[in-house]
Amino acid sequence: MDYLGDNAGLGLTTEQTDKVLQFQDLTGIEDISVCRDVLQRHQWNLEVAVQEQLNIREGRPSVYATEARPPAVISDHLTQHIFYTPPTDGSGSGLRGFIRSIFSLFWTVCYSTIFAIFRFGHRFLRGDNRGYITNPLEDVRSFIKAYEEKYSSVHPVFYQGTYSQVLNDAKRELKFLLVYLHKDDAVDTPLFCRDTLSHIDVVMYVNTHFFFWGCNVSSGEGSKVSQLYKPSHFPFVAVVVLRDGRMTIVSRMEGYCEAALFVQRLTNVVREFDVNLRQARQDRMAQNLNRSIRAHQDEAFLESLRADQEKDRQREEQKRLLEEAERQKESEALEEQRRKEQIARDKIDSREKVPIEPDESHPDAIHLVIKLPCGVRINRRFLKSHSMEAIFYFVYCHPDGPDNFEITTNFPKRVLYSRCNYEYNDTLTIEQAGLKNRETLYINDLDA
Repeated sequence: MDYLGDNAGLGLTTEQTDKVLQFQDLTGIEDISVCRDVLQRHQWNLEVAVQEQLNIREGRPSVYATEARPPAVISDHLTQHIFYTPPTDGSGSGLRGFIRSIFSLFWTVCYSTIFAIFRFGHRFLRGDNRGYITNPLEDVRSFIKAYEEKYSSVHPVFYQGTYSQVLNDAKRELKFLLVYLHKDDAVDTPLFCRDTLSHIDVVMYVNTHFFFWGCNVSSGEGSKVSQLYKPSHFPFVAVVVLRDGRMTIVSRMEGYCEAALFVQRLTNVVREFDVNLRQARQDRMAQNLNRSIRAHQDEAFLESLRADQEKDRQREEQKRLLEEAERQKESEALEEQRRKEQIARDKIDSREKVPIEPDESHPDAIHLVIKLPCGVRINRRFLKSHSMEAIFYFVYCHPDGPDNFEITTNFPKRVLYSRCNYEYNDTLTIEQAGLKNRETLYINDLDA
């Protein structure tokens, strides 16, 4: 197991490092970068990532496997490992084998040409009926079932999905893909299936390093894939791997091969082209790191933008409150000004409600000393029959009189009249209020 010291240069947090180690223990995957890549694709959900790997080991397509737009597969003839073994019955060697090869090539070309012309004419006349031809997934499942019934249930785990799905999974998981095309009537097919593919070393090695996909070329899905790889002999095996961003055929094996030699060939191919997967993982890690950096930068920018927007909002809110307070202040000042103007008009109008001061010799005259809150003393005579309201208006109209007040005696203190208290009768006379010849009244400013 690789030691994850200093995050192995992967730039992981402590929590992510712990998840990588747990994932490594649970799955047995030794390559730390592979563990990190799988967890990262699953948003660091350990449970989902582990379950996904278990599904893959059982040959089930991943949840991300799709039929849409499978990646194109190219064949690199310059660096491709090609292995060919003549048929064990000798039909592929000597003059007989040469003649058979020429005939096979001629037959393949003629058959492909005639079939292509027929298919084009059929589609032109009848339309595209590909949806009614075969079910690719059912073709694969039928092949696996027939294989196990005829040969053995001991074999590398077959991928239980279509060719398009396994291509997408291999590209996403950054794993080698081993494609096996099966032909029932090929002379070496039974021997290869019973001896090679069922060998424990082959099973262990293929399950560890590859997605293993197979199909019978007699089925619709197998025939379609066979046309892409164009095998000339069977059994046929090809190795596909992501190279320079494209799924590339890096090895072809035709004919029978014993288990030890088969594992050796696969080992050589994996050893040579594994560097492409490592480079792809590094590129993916760099892309994820750049994406993460951009995400953090975007988040920091958005956070800064939100902070600026909040400052602007608070500034606008403060400005609005100040303007509202200023408007309120102006409104209150205007209202106060109107109130004072109204009081001034009322005081002018109230002069008419003040009775004429009686003569000092009048028998019903009462002499009052009225003390205002400002200290001014006013002497005024009223008749006993005058109402207390007359005294009120007299004080109200006086230049030093307050706007809102009550009339009281000093001792004992009694409130004789108050405009704001409806208990006092406006028709209450001075005599009824208990005032006699000479009295001193006090004016209390209710607004003070």
